[in-house]
Amino acid sequence: MKKLFFFAAFIILTASFSLKREPAVLVYTRNYKPDGKGYVHENIPYSVRAIITLGKELHFRVDTSSDPAVFTEENLKRYRAVIFANSNNEAFATDQQRLAFRRYIEAGGGFVGIHSSTGSERSWKWFINMQGATFLRHAVYQKYTVRVIDKNHPATKQVPEKWEKEDECYYFRQFNPAIKVLMVADLRTVQDPDKPDVFCDVSPAVWCNKFDGGRQWYTALGHNPSDYSDPVYLNHLKRGIEWVLKGSGSLDYSKAYAESPYDEFRY
Repeated sequence: MKKLFFFAAFIILTASFSLKREPAVLVYTRNYKPDGKGYVHENIPYSVRAIITLGKELHFRVDTSSDPAVFTEENLKRYRAVIFANSNNEAFATDQQRLAFRRYIEAGGGFVGIHSSTGSERSWKWFINMQGATFLRHAVYQKYTVRVIDKNHPATKQVPEKWEKEDECYYFRQFNPAIKVLMVADLRTVQDPDKPDVFCDVSPAVWCNKFDGGRQWYTALGHNPSDYSDPVYLNHLKRGIEWVLKGSGSLDYSKAYAESPYDEFRY
């Protein structure tokens, strides 16, 4: 009986220790404009459920919110990474929230952006540079080719080199020149009379970066709710999140320097 008791106690203590050791992520989904005219993606609940499932596979805990009040310095200390899952327009309600998020990144927090997250905070220069670019417009939903240009990144290793995918082809502006582009949209395969005139007929679609203390990964793909049950897309998303988590350890707020969200920043 004593052996059984000690074995049960060991299992409980081990499980408790494992739970404490698992990193946590915050999945954030706010879509807001003061005039109420912002587009809200119907894929949001699907993306959230997919990330929760990926968390079980990669052993990270998931909190979800669309409330900007979660952006306080004290609360953000709980998370290894923040995932903007199809957020759009005004992500934050106050500059205090913006500052808390910026200082979190400066302290080494990770960031993942999915699809319309580049439509968030379109006038905040620091945020645009942190994420890598800001949304301009997109072509109509259609099948086109997404090409892998970096085969060595975990998020591209199991993606077809020429991925024929149905999605919205996003166009961006205000690129951070330091981003590392991993995949591009082949604009020769996009039907759009107003597509941009760009070098080599390609537009960045997936990239990563290490900006201002943190590690970031963004994918423009994932418009359709069905993407979040597609094995190829899910592995793409899983490995992108995993890459961010592996490079985002304990936060060090001694490295956070901003006193205002609009302070000059460091690349």
